[in-house]
Amino acid sequence: MGGPGGDPSGYRAELYDFVAGGAVSAVPVLGEAPRLTAAWWSGLRTAIGGLSTVRTERTAVRQAYLDRAMPKYLAFLGRPVPTVPPAWSTAHGDLHGANLAGPQLSILDWEGWGMAPAGYDAALLHAYSLAVPEIAERVRREFSDLLASEAGRFAELVVITELLQSAERGDNRELVPALRQRAREVSGLGR
Repeated sequence: MGGPGGDPSGYRAELYDFVAGGAVSAVPVLGEAPRLTAAWWSGLRTAIGGLSTVRTERTAVRQAYLDRAMPKYLAFLGRPVPTVPPAWSTAHGDLHGANLAGPQLSILDWEGWGMAPAGYDAALLHAYSLAVPEIAERVRREFSDLLASEAGRFAELVVITELLQSAERGDNRELVPALRQRAREVSGLGR
């Protein structure tokens, strides 16, 4: 199998399921509130809940990364942050509006799934929604059981760490102030 123009590189694509609707957002960071039904949100909660119980050896987030990155990217909090999650569970690993379709729920882009701190998917969806307060609030409400827990607060700090590191490379810089504020809130410094 060769690439275009005789290039020896190989390409492969697999279609697992046809998705009739479009992505909720063209990019990971929401820029406007998508119109999503209560059934869509319920389906997403069910999917994330079911996925979290799947047993796997795959890894979405590594402990070594947490040990190295969290102290660096959360240093602005002015106090040490824990780097060991209270719990691990299976996660999609890249859950945001560009990887979610509607009006019928479909979850796209599964290559990064694996073990992550419990609550990671809800935390990631929340962080990428911070630019649209009504959706960020909806995510907090829909996933309150996860995000309000010790594990969920830790997962939010993990996601904030990752997105601050990504912003340092030029990605989604518009989220930095909201991420820093959320880190203060989650760690109890911004209330």
